[in-house]
Amino acid sequence: MELKEKIIGEIKKIYDPEIPVNIYELGLIYDINVNKKSVNIKMTLTTPNCPVAESLPKEVKDSVMQLDEIEKVELDLVWDPPWNKSMMSEAAKLELNL
Repeated sequence: MELKEKIIGEIKKIYDPEIPVNIYELGLIYDINVNKKSVNIKMTLTTPNCPVAESLPKEVKDSVMQLDEIEKVELDLVWDPPWNKSMMSEAAKLELNL
C-alpha cells in the first residue's frame, strides 16, 4: 500500500462533529503531498467559525503522525477555495441524502 493511501486511511477515521461523514469524503482535505518521511496536508473546515477549528487540524496531524513512516506533518488550514457541498464525494452525498 502506498504511503499516501495509508495517510488517507488515517484521515478517513476522523469525522466532522456536525456531519456523520469522515472529513476526507466531505472534501475537507484539499491536498496531501508526501515527501519521503514528511507530509504536507492542505485542509479546510466547513465554515471559518467551525467549533472544531482548533481541534480538527490537530486531530488530523496526530493521526497521520501515528504512521511509522511519517516523521513530520505540516498542516495548512486554508479557506480558498471555500468549502461547499459540491466538494463532497458521491458516498458522502448518499450518506446525507443530498
